[in-house]
Amino acid sequence: MSRYIGPSCRICRRAGVKLFLKGERCYAPKCAVERRNAPPGPRAQRRRRISDRGAQLREKQKARFAYGMMEGQFRTVFAKAERQTGITGENLVKLLELRLDNVVYRLGFADSRKEARQLVRHGHITMNGVKTDIPSAIAKPGDTIAWKESSKKTKYYEAATQKIESKTTPNWLSLDKQSMAGKVLTIPERVDIDTQFDEKKIVEYYSR
Repeated sequence: MSRYIGPSCRICRRAGVKLFLKGERCYAPKCAVERRNAPPGPRAQRRRRISDRGAQLREKQKARFAYGMMEGQFRTVFAKAERQTGITGENLVKLLELRLDNVVYRLGFADSRKEARQLVRHGHITMNGVKTDIPSAIAKPGDTIAWKESSKKTKYYEAATQKIESKTTPNWLSLDKQSMAGKVLTIPERVDIDTQFDEKKIVEYYSR
């Protein structure tokens, strides 16, 4: 499946906000949004007004790139959120948060979702004791996310155990920092999830 492989910082500059696509660099002075807080490309002579449709598209793109998904994947998740009871926008955010690669990121095993996706794809992560290499797998309350035993011998794991001490775990997850194993306690509530996009506009975009 094709995937965007261009400059990550260009995406953040286009969105106008930090999407935290490059891990630690996003918190450093080298962050492109901090240094060049302007859209990429030639500087326009005057600022163009963004239409309602354009604003909706921008929010959808923010979410899609933040979670590292292609359009088809994102549309499939939205369709699933529509079929669920409740508010579609909130359902969408919860489904995105429960993706395995995002849970790995939220637990602090990786510095970015892109890095977390690589960990999953390379077989370093287990779900309920079984190696799972599908980043889009949806975690459920009670699921345990941990490192594969053989992966604990890697230098990456050693570095991750040192970094984990300074990271905060969301209240819908629990983490044993000694064994580097986490557990999904409950489905996250919307107020527990910090996002850089407006899910209401995403619903409007797909509801046209």
